[in-house]
Amino acid sequence: MAAKSNLVNMVLCLTLVCLVCGGLLGAVNSVTEDIIAETAQKNLVASIAAVLPEGGELSESQTSDAAGIGEYYVLSTDGAPVAYAVKSTTNGFGGALTLMVGVLPDGTVYNTSVLEHSETPGLGAKCTEEESLFRTQFKGFKGRLAVKKDGGDLDAITASTITSRAFTLAVKQAVELVSSLNGGQDNE
Repeated sequence: MAAKSNLVNMVLCLTLVCLVCGGLLGAVNSVTEDIIAETAQKNLVASIAAVLPEGGELSESQTSDAAGIGEYYVLSTDGAPVAYAVKSTTNGFGGALTLMVGVLPDGTVYNTSVLEHSETPGLGAKCTEEESLFRTQFKGFKGRLAVKKDGGDLDAITASTITSRAFTLAVKQAVELVSSLNGGQDNE
């Protein structure tokens, strides 16, 4: 004979299901936590290497109070800064867009790398394609950091103006940080 359905039975059953699911989630988290952290660190190191010139000595992570900037690294040779790797975050169409931006001391963008994004596949996610026309225009860029629609010098991704603006803003934040670290040299 089946148990009679009443409020007490439903609450006990739901509580048991929640406890089992919570325990399983906790177990999976404890097993994968170190792997996720290790992978994130490898991705960070790879992105720093991708946005900086070769050679020199890389500093430890340094923090900044600038809006959208989490941390930055200084690449130096004989004690003089050669380039900076800046982790910059803005809000794109789908959520946070986090980049690693390589900037030379004179404000020239050396290269960019996408660390995290939530952009629409096939549209805004094109910003992650390293050899896309959108991304390659940032390599060696020194000019007005805004999309052409906003009076700048950069082409936007077709049908992804919000993502293009967010990406450009993240790069601009990085360039402004480097400018402030170097006594306010202007990029424009």
